[in-house]
Formats: sequence, C-alpha cells, structure tokens
Amino acid sequence: MRDHATVKGMQRAELARRTGSNLETVRYYEKVGLLPEPPRTAAGYRSYDVAHERRLRFILRARELGFSLEEIRGLLRLVDERDRPCAEARDVAAVHLADIRAKIADLRRMERVLKHVVAQCGDGTLPECPLIETLFGEAA
Repeated sequence: MRDHATVKGMQRAELARRTGSNLETVRYYEKVGLLPEPPRTAAGYRSYDVAHERRLRFILRARELGFSLEEIRGLLRLVDERDRPCAEARDVAAVHLADIRAKIADLRRMERVLKHVVAQCGDGTLPECPLIETLFGEAA
C-alpha cells in the first residue's frame, strides 16, 4: 500500500462510485479480507486511496472473469509479494480456464438435450410432456 498521507483520501461511497460497484460490495471485500481496511481520518471516516481503488478494480475484474474468492486471494498474494514468478499466476489462470472449458462443455450438452426436448414438445399440446418425461429419465 502507498503512504495514505500522500494521496487525497476518498470515502467509501466515492470508491464505490469510481469503481462502478456499490457500498455493500466494498464492505464485503473488506470483510472477507481481500480489500484492506483503510486508515481513518481524525473525524473517523475511512480514507481510501488510489491503491485501494486499484485493488478493488482488480478484484472486480477477476470476479467478472469468474475467479473464486480463494483464487483471487491467491492472485492478490502474488501481487502483494511481488517476488513471485508469473508462472504461479499462469497456473491459477490455467486451472480456471480448464474449469471454464468444462462448464462450457456441460452447457453445450444441456443445450443439446433441451433443444431436442423443446422440438419434441411441438406446439405444446401433447398429452404427455417430453420435458417432464426427460427429467424423470423416461425419454431422451
């Protein structure tokens, strides 16, 4: 973290606004330890700086890419330690990519089954519902 005294502090609402998140999101990431709690002003207000903003943007972007909180925690550890090789970040991303590819394959299988079932339903006037029969395992 940078020296908080050298950067004009911002309150939580400003940090949320600048990152496109909301107050609860900022609170949550502080609570789970991904975003360090900022120092407080003499009046007791939290005083976030650009390092907090940068870290929150990192967290938000990682979440958009589907990284879990534990994966993000690991990536942030690499950021904080700075002497860790890029290979470790690549390994985290490679495992995540494999998970995404497996999910995509699952979604494609689901799409094929549902497409087939919807086609079997026709206009929806069949006496027995192909979807319900499929869910019971009685049709394909």
